Amino acid sequence: MSLASSLASVMVYVDSEQQDEGQIAVAEAVANGFEAALLGVSAIAIDPSFVAEGVIIEQTSAEDLERIRATLSDKEAWFRRIVRLPNEKVEWRWTIGFPTEFLVEQSRAADLVVVRRSQLKPNYSRHLDAAGAMLRLGRPILSVPDGVTRFSGDRIVAGWKDARESRLAVRDALPFLTRASQVTVAEICTSSEQDAARDRVRDVTRYLQRHGVSCQHEVRVHTAEPDAGYLVRLAADVGADLIVTGGYGHSRLGEWVFGGMTQSLLRHAPVCLLMSH
Repeated sequence: MSLASSLASVMVYVDSEQQDEGQIAVAEAVANGFEAALLGVSAIAIDPSFVAEGVIIEQTSAEDLERIRATLSDKEAWFRRIVRLPNEKVEWRWTIGFPTEFLVEQSRAADLVVVRRSQLKPNYSRHLDAAGAMLRLGRPILSVPDGVTRFSGDRIVAGWKDARESRLAVRDALPFLTRASQVTVAEICTSSEQDAARDRVRDVTRYLQRHGVSCQHEVRVHTAEPDAGYLVRLAADVGADLIVTGGYGHSRLGEWVFGGMTQSLLRHAPVCLLMSH
């Protein structure tokens, strides 16, 4: 197996309040499939001190810190109990600090970072900002919807846009693409761009075929249906449980304000998303 087609280390973020297996089960399945190590990561931030009338007020007591350490220790025990990989393949990392900052820092030890995709708006000082982390990781991120605990990657849809993020995503997804029985590369374009779009997806298909990927391609013209909706529907039609795309080709703020493929997929896709930025 070539280096491009392997994973040696899979990292998964575990919220300290999490009670279900969710993304941990998916991360374990990926790690098991590649005979990779599984690194669990968790963090809890403390309330910062502040100054009032010239006096520094500490909001977190020594007892609070002990409770936080105990919570993280309990979460480690729970993590190791539900993961069924050999002990030497499992690692746990934790800190008292900001979750997003800690995950970004620790991602240096991983080929892939797995996160839970929740529809709840997080408190970014206390919970992971997965979208914000994506912009800084320098690693592909596998986003797992709430309630999903199984993953095969046997059929995959790759949403193509001729941009840096898509090129990175396709390259980063090679470990999965080379193992899939069917990969569909799809580009959605304007009516005037159809010929150029076909040339682009043919190039991507040939590139993947040279890596041993079994793939096909298609081009669709923009319609009233959102582009993300088309990719979700295509994934359902071909039985795919993974969509591969670039993440935040536009600025994250721009996607929040005007809407965009990344935000729409993160909100509505019922399957796992592998994204690179």
